[in-house]
Amino acid sequence: MREIVFDTETTGLSPLNGDRLVEIGCVELVNRVETGRTFHAYFNPGRPMPSEAEAVHGLSDIFLSDKPAFHELCEELLEFIGDAPLVAHNASFDFGFLNHELNNCGRPLVCMTRMVDTLSLARQRHPGAKHSLDALCTRFGVDRSLRVKHGALIDAQLLAQVYVELTGGRQIGLSLSSTGKAVADAMELVAEQAAVTLKLRPPRPHAPTEEELQAHALFLAEIADPIWAKLDADRLTESRSGA
Repeated sequence: MREIVFDTETTGLSPLNGDRLVEIGCVELVNRVETGRTFHAYFNPGRPMPSEAEAVHGLSDIFLSDKPAFHELCEELLEFIGDAPLVAHNASFDFGFLNHELNNCGRPLVCMTRMVDTLSLARQRHPGAKHSLDALCTRFGVDRSLRVKHGALIDAQLLAQVYVELTGGRQIGLSLSSTGKAVADAMELVAEQAAVTLKLRPPRPHAPTEEELQAHALFLAEIADPIWAKLDADRLTESRSGA
């Protein structure tokens, strides 16, 4: 199963108020294992960076001034994420900005049924605990020493490790695990969040032709002492003895 863990950095909290996406980092997982494939990009938002946002991620107007606009890398991003489920922490925030940028480019929005929210998973598995990415890294022993400021790619890489732990670590589906029920519950929630409507293909005909049936019958007739003849004889004997 292919999944994409991603994170974003923005100019603020709401695309409806004019805030824009300035960074995205994506990490590819296959069967909950990192493949080493990533997608990472900075974007020029076309608007000034508020000091409050810059204090969080450190991305300044000067740094972003020569970066491409989102629409310039849109196709490359869409090709990377494909149709995989998308995993994010407080995912509605990241989906909101991603879909806002896609809408500005005239591209179809990413369906919300593809969303897997690790914040929801953490709240279900550890109710009442702290659920920030830092807190979850501490809980699961994930090294976050390189995380000086928020950064989309490093946060996505940390979240990928947290996500694996939230969904059972390296014992996914193992009934002997002491956290078996919690894992099963988390996996069920993941399945619900990542449910994607299937596009069913029309059935393809596979019935043999008359010529193929005749050729098969001739082939069977050439086999000496076939095993199925013995089985049929045994069944007939058992049937008669039972009667």
